[in-house]
Amino acid sequence: MENILPELESRGLIEDCTDRDALGKLLASKRVTVYVGFDPTADSLHVGNLVPLLGLVRFQRAGHRPIAVAGGGTGLIGDPSGKATERALLDRDRLNANLAAIKAQLARFLDFESKTNPARMVDNADWLCRLDLIGFLRDVGKRFTVNAMIAKESVRSRMEDRESGISFTEFSYMLLQAYDFLHLYRTEGCELQAGGSDQWGNITAGIELIRKADGGAAYGLTFPLITTADGKKFGKTEAGTVWLDPRKTSPYRFYQYWMRVDDRDVVRFLNYFTFLNAEQVGELERSVRESPEKREAQATLAFEVTALVHGAEAARSARRASEVLFGGEVAGVSEADLAEIAGDMPATKVPEDFVAGDPPLVDALVRCGLCRSKGEARRDISGGGIYVNNVRARGEDAKLSPADALFGKYILLRKGKKTYHALVIE
Repeated sequence: MENILPELESRGLIEDCTDRDALGKLLASKRVTVYVGFDPTADSLHVGNLVPLLGLVRFQRAGHRPIAVAGGGTGLIGDPSGKATERALLDRDRLNANLAAIKAQLARFLDFESKTNPARMVDNADWLCRLDLIGFLRDVGKRFTVNAMIAKESVRSRMEDRESGISFTEFSYMLLQAYDFLHLYRTEGCELQAGGSDQWGNITAGIELIRKADGGAAYGLTFPLITTADGKKFGKTEAGTVWLDPRKTSPYRFYQYWMRVDDRDVVRFLNYFTFLNAEQVGELERSVRESPEKREAQATLAFEVTALVHGAEAARSARRASEVLFGGEVAGVSEADLAEIAGDMPATKVPEDFVAGDPPLVDALVRCGLCRSKGEARRDISGGGIYVNNVRARGEDAKLSPADALFGKYILLRKGKKTYHALVIE
């Protein structure tokens, strides 16, 4: 077993921690059970969930025992933490569908077959939905004061909004999560809860409940909530949320998200989202400083995270597809990835008979707007600045043909190093 706190701290992964010295000694002395909760508000986790999820993986690799709690019970209530307005309540059918999808995603990251410290996945509906109201109020509610609950940031910020406020339903969420910790402390010997920094109030409520109800010692640790250097919300693009489900965000789009990370963020994200050691991250940091145009750090980040989430083969495929945008070979790129590539550049739809007629390349260049006139197109071709499917066009009389249509549908035209246009054959 390893005291993982110095490693987490060196990566910038600790926002808050209760009694860090005592927790460090505990982690160094025995196998500690740690849990993180995941509420099923959607049918997929997203990149914002990766920090706490990979936190569980880090604890398991350090010899400790992780528990992933799927919030089938708390998901029926809704966590007010970090939310400005009341969540829409999920019906049981939607909740169950979300739970099934999230459980499958969690299983790809954690080792449930380890002989020494196997991970566990549990659903808090198994105990929360069996609670009776009177017993819960007597045994749990009695141990909390409204004064203390109002002082928690997740509650106070909502109460300051006189229009929306906070319902009693969401106000009770803190007690339910505190009870989760107490239940896992009693049944699994769980002594540590981790989560995003917006969970600090809920985590410390659980620690207090364990102390008051059982006289036990428990600990809490939070990871930082991530923002980007330009102030944008992490995990959001113009197309929306970046999901872990490949049906919602393709591996290619997922890879591209990390490739586009700002130089100011990339080293921090390498520490957060990969298992590269300090020396490897240091080398990539030097490459950002000395040769930022090469984007080696972004390429490493994109490959490592895509491999973690979607597997090494999907990462290699996404990398091949990404390289097309930098002049790489088109051969070997899948039709699905090629469709994604075409979707990342301006496109012109052309009828099938346009290509079947072997049109002069200059006509295609003018038609799609890469060149303003045929004269300009001829000069660009003669100067070696025009490419068809990333192969330099030769001769002013060059023509397109059906053989140029990748998968019978796409022709990628390029002017210079970076100006792409796709012909999409209909």
